[in-house]
Amino acid sequence: MTLKIFKKRNKKSKKTKAASLPFRIIIIFIVVGILFIALLTQLAYLQVMYGSKFKAEVNRSDTSVVSGNVQRGMIYDSTGKVLVGNSAHQAIIYTKGVNEMSSDLYQTATKLSQYVKVSKSSLTKRQLADYYLANTNRLTAVEKRLGGLDSYSEDAKYNKALEYVEKIPNSRFSQATKNAAEIFAKMSGAYQLSTVNIKDDNVSETEIAQVGEHLSEMPGVNVGTSWSRNYPNGKAIQGLAGTVSNEKTGLPSDRVNELLAEGYSRNDSVGQSYLERQYEPVLRGTKSQTQVVLNSDNEIKKEIKKYGGQKGDNLQLTINAKFQKTLQSLVRSAEQGAGGNSTGTYAVVMDPNNGAVIGMAGVDRNPKTSKITDNVLGNINSSIVMGSVVKGAMVSGALMDGVITPTNSVLTDQPITTGGVKKSSWFNHNGGSNISVDASGALEVSSNSYMMQLAMKEARFKYVEGGALTMNPSIFSKLRGYFNEFGLGVDTGIDIPGESTGLKGASGRQHIGSALDEAFGNYDAYTTMQVAQYMSTIANGGYRIAPHVVQSIRGTNKNGSLGAVKATVMPKVLNHIDMTSAQRAVVKRGLYDVVHGTNTYKTGGELDTIKPEISAKTGTAQTFYNGNETVTLSLASYAPSTHPQVVVALAMPNLGVNAESNNMQLAKRIYAAYWKEVQSTSTVK
Repeated sequence: MTLKIFKKRNKKSKKTKAASLPFRIIIIFIVVGILFIALLTQLAYLQVMYGSKFKAEVNRSDTSVVSGNVQRGMIYDSTGKVLVGNSAHQAIIYTKGVNEMSSDLYQTATKLSQYVKVSKSSLTKRQLADYYLANTNRLTAVEKRLGGLDSYSEDAKYNKALEYVEKIPNSRFSQATKNAAEIFAKMSGAYQLSTVNIKDDNVSETEIAQVGEHLSEMPGVNVGTSWSRNYPNGKAIQGLAGTVSNEKTGLPSDRVNELLAEGYSRNDSVGQSYLERQYEPVLRGTKSQTQVVLNSDNEIKKEIKKYGGQKGDNLQLTINAKFQKTLQSLVRSAEQGAGGNSTGTYAVVMDPNNGAVIGMAGVDRNPKTSKITDNVLGNINSSIVMGSVVKGAMVSGALMDGVITPTNSVLTDQPITTGGVKKSSWFNHNGGSNISVDASGALEVSSNSYMMQLAMKEARFKYVEGGALTMNPSIFSKLRGYFNEFGLGVDTGIDIPGESTGLKGASGRQHIGSALDEAFGNYDAYTTMQVAQYMSTIANGGYRIAPHVVQSIRGTNKNGSLGAVKATVMPKVLNHIDMTSAQRAVVKRGLYDVVHGTNTYKTGGELDTIKPEISAKTGTAQTFYNGNETVTLSLASYAPSTHPQVVVALAMPNLGVNAESNNMQLAKRIYAAYWKEVQSTSTVK
């Protein structure tokens, strides 16, 4: 009985379980369905809201762009001759992969060092130690030798190992090890997916062949091309063009952060000085771009060239290369004959109507050794007390100030004595040659006395012979203000960085006597370029135009020749001198009479053989060098006198006290070269 009852209950339990099974399955399906719907909803949300972001992340991870260097633009003279070009060199290059380990670089550098020999002159102890320890077996051995490093961090252990290896004498390392270390250092210095030159000069055919045969064994290594600057017409132009950094020097240390922000790599070439720096955005070109696709192991899977790059645009200068070479030779020759305490000779030739610099030459001389070195840019950064050459600006200022007029300007040249100090003109030291001169005549004979009297009139000071000089010191500012209008003592605006504005003497009440020296050019110092701009302003009718050495920016033809003009440098007028035509005529007549006048004391008569006729102002300043009395000779001129087309300005500081016509002799040679090599006299109106 009991058994039957048990069996009956067992049958009932099985029936209950069987009935509940479908219900559980339904519940499971419902839950799975809900989860699946939630998953689809989330995926759809992510796709809509963040799809582009995730896609960009994938692209950044799987693809990158490698930039390649291109040729810099070239620099041509005004006639189309190459002044600064590019030389192509075969190079061994290396493109750093993604997440490259030191051990990977070690293997590649060691392998490459078997086929390529590089200069080891820049190898540091740290670089040598880094290479040595990139071999994990060596690192372990050094750490074991040091001992007691178990509690140190990995970085601390490595630093201890570095200290140990850096103390090992260089002589203990083989030349092969040093060679590999230098290559390793170049590779280590590269950014991820950037390209550096391992060797870019004097690469032999054997090195090219051997590297080419083993490229598959050296990831990232390849054979490429690099460029360096060359100077087909001589390196003298480098003083004007400037220099470019290279793989070894890298970016200039004082501008590295600025250049990195502009997209440069640390190993890029960049203009370091003068035109190369001033026109860097034009000359640099645009880098090539290659898209690199990486696999899951961050190895380069394929490369797709996206942009071939664009060579930099070219500069065409206003400089005439043939004339520039002659001008530099003439300046050097003049300095060689100077001797004594002479410290240099400088000359500028420019078009007064547009500011184009046709030639600019200069040399420095060491009086102790007599060594002469080229210094073209001495014309813009060497400040010189020029002497009487500035008197045209002094007379112009007095005319504009109204203390003299074109019809009322006669004064007596006489020694000026104030406070026990006597100052006079070169021809009238003791008052035995007192003469009456008007403004034009004062320029002709270079009267110091006349200029000093103008300064006192502008200061509203009544001169009494032998009396105290009580002029207001504001006269310094007044005189300098007029000089500045012509370009003396201010930036000329030339398109070369680094020009000097000259030097100003002290101008307090205790220095008031120097205001008289200022009036005839024997106090403040100016550059030769400022003198050229000053004379150009007179020659062209009162327009102060910024000098420039770049004429245009031009492209490159398919055959590599000078291409079409992309931009032209237009004359830049900085200011206009507010003088009447009658006032201008006074000054121009005086400059003409300096050369062609009839007065016995005219100072530029030696120049009257120059054809076409020129107008000029000579200058002599009493100067000192190392305690020795010297003279500085200068000259500013333009030709032809009627329709000026060229200005010549020059300065010869610290000549012997007996020097008289060195400036005029040099000017005659310069004009002869100009009319022969730049412009034919048949084109003169």
